[in-house]
Amino acid sequence: MRILLIGQAAFGAKVLEMLLEKGENVIGVYTPQDKPGGRPDPLKELAASNNIPVFQPSTYKDDQVFNEYKAMTPDLTVMAFVTDIIPERYFDVPTHGTINYHPSILPRHRGASAINWAVIMGDSRTGLSIFWPDGGIDTGPILLQKEIDIGPEDTTGALYFNQLFPMGVDAVLESIALIKEGKAPKITQNEAGATYEPPCDDSVAGIDWNKPAEELYNLVRGCDPQPGAFVMYQEEKLRFYGSRFIEKSSDKVPGTILSIDDQGIHTAISGGELIISKVKLGQGKKIAAGEFASEQGLKAGDLLGS
Repeated sequence: MRILLIGQAAFGAKVLEMLLEKGENVIGVYTPQDKPGGRPDPLKELAASNNIPVFQPSTYKDDQVFNEYKAMTPDLTVMAFVTDIIPERYFDVPTHGTINYHPSILPRHRGASAINWAVIMGDSRTGLSIFWPDGGIDTGPILLQKEIDIGPEDTTGALYFNQLFPMGVDAVLESIALIKEGKAPKITQNEAGATYEPPCDDSVAGIDWNKPAEELYNLVRGCDPQPGAFVMYQEEKLRFYGSRFIEKSSDKVPGTILSIDDQGIHTAISGGELIISKVKLGQGKKIAAGEFASEQGLKAGDLLGS
């Protein structure tokens, strides 16, 4: 089977690695354009080291790019972590169609930040979908799905790297096997359960200390590691990472520092205590919260951020 791979980063590279290990015929790889001064994409590097043609179009809307893609006569296109907009006409070129990895149980959490929103919105379970893209935003028929629990201390990063990344690679390989066997289903998504959320960026990552404890804690976990939930401190964004929540009563104003120890900065929130283990101020490096507090002269009773 002649496979084209569209993807990027560590996930795309791991999918390619496993395809090659299984002896699959990968005829080409598409990745985003290089960023000036940035590190080469690992998918691009792996493809080049295996003498696989690499394509990096600035846009997929160009007819020349499409005709070049079509001329490769793929049997299957695999989309593994794709952020570029791929026009619908590309999906029908391969004789067996196109499949796409998405880290949620579709149709819930369509969009670019599916894992973040599953945590932010307090879901107890999430997972992944391999689906047949149809030109909409994560709207195509489902090939297969896998589910996992979201633990009370799971962050977006933990869910992705510990579970949805390796499970996703395996799911892509399983899907290809089903396609080869002629057993790959196309299950229409139930629009009644569909949700779509915008990218999880600083427009949603700001902390309001007056929010209920669970809602605030979910935001911090859901924005960890990116973009990092934040408060304003000395006119810069102070971002929180590696936080824990303790349910307890307190008569302190939310946002007030209760104590500082080797666990981090203990902060009062409505209905509990938020322990912040690491922080990042502005463009600085991520450091231990206790170290930051010492450097800034913070102490119990101070209000953390504005």
